[in-house]
Amino acid sequence: MLDIRDATRIFGRKAAVDHVSFRIDGPAFVGIIGRSGAGKSTLLRMMNGLTPATSGRILVEGRDVASLTGAAARQWQSQCAMIFQQFNLVPRMDVVSNVLHGILNRRGTLQTVLNLWPRADIVRALEILDRLGIAEQAPKRAEALSGGQQQRVAIARALMQDPRIILADEPIASLDPMNAQIVMDTLRRINVEDGRMVIANLHTLDTARRYCDRVIGMRDGRVVFDGLPSQLTTGVARDIYGADADFNESATSTAIPTDTSADVEYAARMLA
Repeated sequence: MLDIRDATRIFGRKAAVDHVSFRIDGPAFVGIIGRSGAGKSTLLRMMNGLTPATSGRILVEGRDVASLTGAAARQWQSQCAMIFQQFNLVPRMDVVSNVLHGILNRRGTLQTVLNLWPRADIVRALEILDRLGIAEQAPKRAEALSGGQQQRVAIARALMQDPRIILADEPIASLDPMNAQIVMDTLRRINVEDGRMVIANLHTLDTARRYCDRVIGMRDGRVVFDGLPSQLTTGVARDIYGADADFNESATSTAIPTDTSADVEYAARMLA
């Protein structure tokens, strides 16, 4: 259970997040929508602890994670995984190592420097990649992959943490429509199959309606809508985005490509 109470973040004289309050019970898929600069990304970073709150509380099972520091804050970040718009992978590193970096904070300094990974961790990383349909990409450098594949690697890295909550900050904003659907289908499947709470900042109304159990609309740092996707009418959307917004929802139809199989030979070499 996530309970946000009057969460506020002020930069200079501007409140990027202004007394935001809402509660999420259970493993819901929640979309946060709004114009650029509405405070969506800052709010997600506050939940994860990357951006400290100026005031307010962010409670998870009754514990105020916004007040955590040091090792306790790092432990919380391992339970609350972030997925970013620009993937945040190490470009010249192979895919499976990027996934394994999801558990760097659980390893000693010497293991990290020597890039030594237990067999069980390598197996798990490959299994996650296989689940996401990109295991055959495991030996390749991350920079050699398409944007959609890189975002799935970033999701795999998040899953490697075995988090309670996944926060996705505009996860499809840099992707073409086909890859955007693949990524959103992946996040929804993780939400349903794993029972993990997923909170995603989204930039299209049809995406929010299609994938989310609940939609929160933000404008100028405040929550101006909190309801079901079916309640997200054009009139409500104009309250969120402004009266001058143009909503053309007919150009977002996509198709999902067929997943490919795992590279067994590379898996065997990694586990040798």
